[in-house]
Amino acid sequence: MPVADVKGSGFVAGLMADVRAKNPGEVEFHQAVQEVVESLDLVLERRPEYRSARIIERMVEPERVVMFRVPWQDDRGQYQINRGYRIQMNSAIGPYKGGLRFHPSVNLSILKFLAFEQVLKNSLTTLPMGGGKGGSDFDPKGKSDHEVMRFCQSFMTELFRHIGSDTDVPAGDIGVGGREIGFLFGQYKRLRNEFTGVLTGKGLNWGGSLIRTEATGFGAVYFASEMLATRHETLEGKVCLVSGSGNVAQHTVEKLLQMGAKPITLSDSNGYVYDEAGITPEKLSFVLELKNVRRGRIKEYADRFEDVVYTPVDATADVNPLWNHKAQCAFPCATQNEINAVDAQHLIRNGVYVVSEGANMPTVLDGVRQFIDAKILFGPAKAANAGGVATSGLEMAQNSMRMSWTREEVDERLHRIMKAIHRACWETADAFGARGNYVHGANIAGFLKVADSMMDQGLV
Repeated sequence: MPVADVKGSGFVAGLMADVRAKNPGEVEFHQAVQEVVESLDLVLERRPEYRSARIIERMVEPERVVMFRVPWQDDRGQYQINRGYRIQMNSAIGPYKGGLRFHPSVNLSILKFLAFEQVLKNSLTTLPMGGGKGGSDFDPKGKSDHEVMRFCQSFMTELFRHIGSDTDVPAGDIGVGGREIGFLFGQYKRLRNEFTGVLTGKGLNWGGSLIRTEATGFGAVYFASEMLATRHETLEGKVCLVSGSGNVAQHTVEKLLQMGAKPITLSDSNGYVYDEAGITPEKLSFVLELKNVRRGRIKEYADRFEDVVYTPVDATADVNPLWNHKAQCAFPCATQNEINAVDAQHLIRNGVYVVSEGANMPTVLDGVRQFIDAKILFGPAKAANAGGVATSGLEMAQNSMRMSWTREEVDERLHRIMKAIHRACWETADAFGARGNYVHGANIAGFLKVADSMMDQGLV
């Protein structure tokens, strides 16, 4: 059934009116719910018991929302106040699991959209994890290590009472990398007087997993590879657009290079670089040192290498020129809604027929519909970027067993999980009359497992 047909459903319209009324102004959350419920009309025709049990209405309402003050002191001795959050969305199939985001844009709308997406994403991984998300409007950019430590310790001083290895297991997200996870874990251990796997993304010396840092980017590439395989193609020789230059983008480029593709772009909040010759392993090493050690800006890539074009961000523009280059594949790995409807037109016009989302909800709804109508291979975030949380689940398993798997073991397990996610999306879409529509496949496959678990557990 085409997306346009489902969009007109009376159930979808009524549900969305209710969601908007109960959550005024939370546009990102509205967008995430709309994208999912348009697919679920296909399910409700066959499983009316979900409607009578009001499963979808219960799923869009968080089980718990925690919001708190985070006071801390900067290096000048000045007192600063930020706001902290944890959205515990759904625990039907396991403890809440989802990242912490530290960024000035963080608010309830963004975290509720991320938590809602996380419920379905975690369901797709085949691992027993519920969905949650959290963070703060704190900006670690430009802060000293001591300032970040003081903030993280204050943040965890409240958060610790709401989380636990069998209750809620946070991880990193935008603005929360290994440094922040270390400070957060240290304070949790200090407060609880216990060493437990309460956070994932930990250092290798104290409970972390190999491949965890690489997993989201690797997984997005594995998913793209699986989509291409349905057309008897591979990534070999494909020209790829990649946005972002953080953890996800870095390791997307790394895996693309390993699979013979040619990535040509990277970006940050100030602008993007276009390297027509292609990003090589040596150039990627420069990016890793630039971003992970010196915490510099991507413009330095253009200063360092010849024939690279740097384009600064134009705040007045209504398009992102990064998406207006000829290529076959696109990997949006920066942030939500970075591909608007016009950007989607540019991608299709320039020959892109594979889009695998490394970031969370990087494409607006109109852009998603364009991709589906054009019948390109479109991997939505809840499926394509599930490698990160899947490997977090593998880290939890290793913590529980007090053991560590090798890099090869974890990568093999990650690859198997991404293949399983792709297969579930493909087969579910086909079973519901939407062959090749990975959006419907991902939404329905993730929903069914959670919905059936909620039905089994009663009205809770």
